[in-house]
Amino acid sequence: MSFIHAIQKVVTPVDFSDNSRLIAESSAYLAGKFGASMHLVFVVQNFDDYSGFFVPQMTLPTLEGELVESAEAKMASFRGEIAELCTSQGVKELHYKVLMGDVGEQIVGYAAEVDADLIVMGTHGYKGLEKIMFGSVADKVVRSAPCPVLTINPYTCCK
Repeated sequence: MSFIHAIQKVVTPVDFSDNSRLIAESSAYLAGKFGASMHLVFVVQNFDDYSGFFVPQMTLPTLEGELVESAEAKMASFRGEIAELCTSQGVKELHYKVLMGDVGEQIVGYAAEVDADLIVMGTHGYKGLEKIMFGSVADKVVRSAPCPVLTINPYTCCK
């Protein structure tokens, strides 16, 4: 089987940063060229990593639940924004999923769960303290993904 026919499912992580739409558009273009389905995924970082830093006013399960609920609404809106583009590009189906946990691990796990043939993701999302504390999500995904990963630098390709 050639590489072109092997791509049926494309997973695209988004973080709702300004770069997310650019990455999603690039992914839709590729998925459309292969007649593949596209799976948008957003991961809510769980707070286990922060447990020694602060004591929040509300309980962690309540806060995490509200974050997931908010992310679900944002993801539905984001999906709606790019649905027409995906259709016009020839994307077979457009799915979305909100997960919780370590961002890199969840992306890799979801790609394995849906038997993804390709992950298309940005090299840059939100920056600053999160990147310093948790390292590069793209690097984690590239090192442990169950399928090829195409990374896109949105600062050099898509504008």
